Amino acid sequence: MPIRHPAGNPPFNIIRLSHIELGVTDLERSRHFYVETLGLIETERVGNSLYLRGVEERNHHSFVLTEMEETAVIRMGYKMASEADLDSLKAHLDGLGVESRWGEPYAQGRTLQAQDPFGMPIEFYFEMAQVPRMLQKYGEYRGCHPLRIDHFNCFVPDVQAVHDFYALELGFRTSEYTETEDPDNPQIWAVWMHRKGNVHDLALTNGVGPRLHHVAVYVPTALHIIHLCDLMSTTGYLPNMERGPGRHGISNAFFLYVRDPDGHRIEIYTSDYLTVDPDFAPIGWKLRDAQRQTLWGHAAPKSWFEEGSLFAETAVSDPTITAQPIVAP
Repeated sequence: MPIRHPAGNPPFNIIRLSHIELGVTDLERSRHFYVETLGLIETERVGNSLYLRGVEERNHHSFVLTEMEETAVIRMGYKMASEADLDSLKAHLDGLGVESRWGEPYAQGRTLQAQDPFGMPIEFYFEMAQVPRMLQKYGEYRGCHPLRIDHFNCFVPDVQAVHDFYALELGFRTSEYTETEDPDNPQIWAVWMHRKGNVHDLALTNGVGPRLHHVAVYVPTALHIIHLCDLMSTTGYLPNMERGPGRHGISNAFFLYVRDPDGHRIEIYTSDYLTVDPDFAPIGWKLRDAQRQTLWGHAAPKSWFEEGSLFAETAVSDPTITAQPIVAP
């Protein structure tokens, strides 16, 4: 099945992913994990929601934690290049038959909210409230010194279909992909797609879905990830360390996967590469290539392929591909 390269060129400009809202069951418990342990900066608390950001981010928030009875992923946000791009996107989605509506979430301007054709809750905006950038306020650094949000990774039951929509209709470019071993009819098992010019803003992984596999934060160096391992292992969070540290083959990134107190998976991520050249050709991997998922380090555990966070009010279905990746014993 084909990788859509080059991507489409729609009449609007999505700049990058921007933010995510996660439903959590105990806001104070989650604050201790995200702020005191990971090191995200608390912008403010409003009602039952906590707004957080990385140390280099000037936008009001990149993470919103909202207390609710059951965990869920409420929305995944993207930043547009202008207000006019929002109107062009609205017209484009209308033409595709994708329902959307206007809203103004807290600290954001006019925001276009929708479910994509596969059930994932997405929203797009141009203007967000600005706050002081803390990059050179080194006395405020905590945890792994998270700089910024980096990407979403989602389980989807039909990677090809979702890839086609995001590439051809929204203009997401492919950096890397995984295909099955069948030499006569290889199928896309996972794909990494970007707007901002590094390896990905959005990755799609074959699995029961749609569900959020993980959201990633970018940190300065691999040593910050090692420090987080020391910190978590001595402050009661050792069971929350799911996979890593190690280095991916895909993306070349140094990584650690942790679970928050509600089970949402967070990747601590650094050292990928630029993909801004317009003639950048997507890099392909075979599913059973052991260095695809882990250039070095332990293979991913079973939970990494099976567990994810549900999107609010979205039903899931089984994947169309049954090929088996390498799983740690």
